[in-house]
Amino acid sequence: MIRIELDEPTLARTRIATSPLWEAKCSLYLLDRYPDEAPWPYTGWARHARRVLTELPEAAPAKLYAQTGPWYPDFLGPVPPTASPTIEEELAALRATPAEVIAEQIPRYHRPDDLPDWLRPFVTDRQAALDRLADGIQAYWDAAIAPWWPAMRAALDEEVLHRARALAAHGPDALLADLHERVRWDKPVLTLVKPSEWRFAAVDQRLLLIPLIFSRGALTHSTDHPEVIAVSYQARGAVLLADRPAADAATERTGTDRLAVLVGRGRAQVLRALARPATTAGLAAILGLAPSTVSEHLAALLAAGVVHRRRVGRRVLYGLEPAGLALVTLIGADPAAASA
Repeated sequence: MIRIELDEPTLARTRIATSPLWEAKCSLYLLDRYPDEAPWPYTGWARHARRVLTELPEAAPAKLYAQTGPWYPDFLGPVPPTASPTIEEELAALRATPAEVIAEQIPRYHRPDDLPDWLRPFVTDRQAALDRLADGIQAYWDAAIAPWWPAMRAALDEEVLHRARALAAHGPDALLADLHERVRWDKPVLTLVKPSEWRFAAVDQRLLLIPLIFSRGALTHSTDHPEVIAVSYQARGAVLLADRPAADAATERTGTDRLAVLVGRGRAQVLRALARPATTAGLAAILGLAPSTVSEHLAALLAAGVVHRRRVGRRVLYGLEPAGLALVTLIGADPAAASA
């Protein structure tokens, strides 16, 4: 378990950000964690990503993250510079890592006179090593993640909107208590369920939560930044990576999808996805459906009185009415969708 003790000023400064760079490194952890075949919904994507790493020499430096082990200096996965940076902005920040930051962080993990081979170049030829890593991540990103990024970005936007509303309405305690099953909040300790054992204290800092589509690869945290404690967690929406629908995968394992039999596969997917309020675009990204198809399903579900719509600023959010919640609960939740 990783236990992070948060004082009140740190807790009060809780914020949420997305990070393409953290997505990239966690996707590489996922490939390393499942060397034979990644679980659904990552299976098809993982086969493609492995081909990229095998056939694209320019992406080879990105494999460094498979060599680091569970503990490494945070300059290799820096805190995102803004709330929603691009991969180019994050790689620019990585390239610009000062020598003094590297010199400060390395002794926390390795003896300076006994550095592992993968880490030594960041000391002996810092800029060349940083540029090589950044170039490799960019090549890997362009070939392995960029084709999925627009849908991922929409799903992450929905996640941030949902969490930001919860933070504003109920405060950080309620937000952390409902973050993810592998993230536990027992004030003042935030526990990450991991095999490693470590404890940190955050005093007068800022807690940054980073939702990731690829957090199945690793539940990560960053504690080296002097002002920020960053923690990632699994965002909803990984299903968009699937090469077959959730209902197909669930039926293969459990027999008949009863909710799909009752209302149709597409409407069953929409109902399950609305366990958290979402926009039409967000649902389309999460489910891998065309926005027009989602709109058609929502219109039918609205007419049936099982979902509602609410305007929040410039967005229109859809959510479950009690009748819709009863349908999902009583007929049975899709185990594949729940795990994703």
